[in-house]
Amino acid sequence: MNRYARLNALLDVMAAKGHVDVDQVARELQVSTSTIRRDLNHLNRQQLVTRTRGGAVATTVNYDLPIRYRTAKHASEKSRIGAAAAALVEPGDIVGLNGGTTTTEVARAIAERSTDPASAQITIVTNAINIAGELTVRRNVKLVMSGGVARLQSFELTGLLAADTLRQVDLDIAILGVDAFDPRTGAKTADEEEANINRIMAERAQKLIIVADSSKLSARAFARICPVADVHYFITDTNAPAEAVATIRAAGITVITV
Repeated sequence: MNRYARLNALLDVMAAKGHVDVDQVARELQVSTSTIRRDLNHLNRQQLVTRTRGGAVATTVNYDLPIRYRTAKHASEKSRIGAAAAALVEPGDIVGLNGGTTTTEVARAIAERSTDPASAQITIVTNAINIAGELTVRRNVKLVMSGGVARLQSFELTGLLAADTLRQVDLDIAILGVDAFDPRTGAKTADEEEANINRIMAERAQKLIIVADSSKLSARAFARICPVADVHYFITDTNAPAEAVATIRAAGITVITV
């Protein structure tokens, strides 16, 4: 088990029980106690847990985890989805990206495709701090970042400043990651502020692409981003339930499974 997987597992235990015992979790994860202690010390420095003698206890942090601790889940699927979404972007396009692990993979795939100096520059408009950080050094990508208030849980900027920025731009494509996608009622996310910014991004685009690994088709989330009718492409992995895929296609959406 790699480090990211262990960190996810430790935080899952913390969210469920409120504490972690070094000896017990070392046996469960089949690693040494010294490895678990190092992992817990790392999480303690990030203020995600509080170290105690023999383990750690939960802090008041919301366990809607920061993006760097969620990358290990469905990583290969998200990488393939990111490449498939990037393939739909043409040189010269203006692309909106919200935050999330899947859209981070989209951004990386777009940047890797945009290395030809003869190609027209791709413009990326994003409210995601981590995506902006990765794209700043890409010479053939023009980066536009919204203002706003940063959310620890997702590294996204939200609020009036973010909304005002996005209302002043036109996008060729919006590529949105979601917390849940209902084949009948549409795209959703856990936070209403994020949903509002995502909705504006979708409204400013000529084409809307939803990127979501198959687990999102069985998930539930609080805030609605947009109805199914607004979506042009839905990109997911091959583990997506056939019935859900058929329902999405029946709504007139192009579904790509990778």
